Amino acid sequence: MPELPEVETIANGVHQRVHGARIVRVWTSGKPQTFKSPEPEIAAALTGARIESVRRVGKTIVMTLHRGKVSDSKDPGAPSFAASSQRVGSSKTSVELLIHLGMTGRLLVSAPEIPLAPHTHAVLTLSGAPGETARRELRFVDPRRFGRISLHAPQPTTRNQQPTTFSGPGREPLTISLPGFIALFHPRRTPIKAALLNQSLLHGIGNIYADESLFRAAIRPTRQAARLTRAELARLRTALVDVLRHAIKLGGSSVSDYVDADGARGFFQLEHRVYRRTGQPCLACATPIRRITLAGRSTHFCPHCQK
Repeated sequence: MPELPEVETIANGVHQRVHGARIVRVWTSGKPQTFKSPEPEIAAALTGARIESVRRVGKTIVMTLHRGKVSDSKDPGAPSFAASSQRVGSSKTSVELLIHLGMTGRLLVSAPEIPLAPHTHAVLTLSGAPGETARRELRFVDPRRFGRISLHAPQPTTRNQQPTTFSGPGREPLTISLPGFIALFHPRRTPIKAALLNQSLLHGIGNIYADESLFRAAIRPTRQAARLTRAELARLRTALVDVLRHAIKLGGSSVSDYVDADGARGFFQLEHRVYRRTGQPCLACATPIRRITLAGRSTHFCPHCQK
């Protein structure tokens, strides 16, 4: 499953290529597993909207879209959803398209003449961005159909507040403060690896980056989070941020189906120190890397370096 660096890489790449473009047509496959919002509602909300930004929240890609006044919309199905997302005191409506890639999802920017890949479930046909004339397509491809697409309408809680945008289930690993990180994990009586994978605590961390961060912090994944010292938690936070930022710089880890918005693979898998290196010598001490199952997930660590 794509994790934070892969989703960040895809979101950044898609943003660079499509922000400012307008969606002129929406096609969906009719596969109900993929769509958490009704497909006609998705098409009505997106058609005619301009893509303001594409960003990552946890493991979710969030596309922010704007359109003109609700009364100006030519889409008969649009007002019911668009009206609920209208900004207070604004002539524009705002809606967010949430895309979760699941296990095998890909989000690709393609020329219309390129044949659709098998298992394509959504195609957004885009007008040119300002200063451009060529049309492009944003395609969601997902062979195993664990990915999800839905709508989110930002809504203000009071008349004077800005609309609340999608914020995800947990805290953001790249920006959480050290006191916040310690407060999040210090009370947990579960293994630290399981706590790192809990998306309601930190969102975006999966198997790869939990294993790699714990190795770099010299912490055994089976240790109870509550028994880690503040110094160890501080070391873990530093390792986690360093690993995530370096992985983003290298375009993520391509260990399965992951590719970026152009279909290119990442390179961080070349720097894995424990993940999927079972039986191979530790790069620090030459002890064979062990693999165990922890909280139902494969877990890789060095029994000598990680205490």
